[in-house]
Amino acid sequence: MSVEIVPVVGIGEVTDTDDIASVITSALAAMNVGLRDRDVVVVTHKIVSKAEGQVRTIESEEAYRALVAGEAVEILRRRGDLVITKTRHGFICANAAVDRSNVPQGWAVLLPDDPDASAHRIRLRLQRDHDVAIGVVITDTFGRAWRRGLCDVAIGVSGIPAILDLRGGRDMQGRVLEVTEVAVADEIAAAADLAMGKASGIPVAIVRGLDLPAVEGRARDLVRTASEDMFR
Repeated sequence: MSVEIVPVVGIGEVTDTDDIASVITSALAAMNVGLRDRDVVVVTHKIVSKAEGQVRTIESEEAYRALVAGEAVEILRRRGDLVITKTRHGFICANAAVDRSNVPQGWAVLLPDDPDASAHRIRLRLQRDHDVAIGVVITDTFGRAWRRGLCDVAIGVSGIPAILDLRGGRDMQGRVLEVTEVAVADEIAAAADLAMGKASGIPVAIVRGLDLPAVEGRARDLVRTASEDMFR
């Protein structure tokens, strides 16, 4: 199996008057690229949030900290200006994912209210307009407890499994797999970011060539419960 990642270029600034599926369709038409069955359309959350009006003005650092506190349902750790929080979505992340990058000075972007629902709406519209069966993944950039550096992860999923549960299968030596669950939606998010980048102005990519089971997953499937989380 070979996998291709196609960056979708030509998507300009998105506002709350835009429909993300229509924006993607227009960009694909300009590229003369069509969607195919089993494609996974990967979308950075920032344009989804902007289209959904999840943008706020912040006039000071104090206002920023207040916005972070308002988006967090729990503060887990503090170190200087860095706050590790739990959001209402269940995500454990820095500063409640309130993001000031790639927006004008004095503005911040929040997460979508329901990223899984957002992914689902985008998928249904794209499927209708292109007559294909696809998946959609909405992404954000998170740190990781066990490793240095940032990595894109899935915060919204529709049309594909979020996790491939391989438990009960066998490895190449015939041993039964007892604990193996693959976060395939996160793998797709990270792979797509290689084509989109952090400063390239490319917020959408198509991951093509995957052979995933017809299982409807959600990004919330990836969230550990507190009882499973060894860091809390």
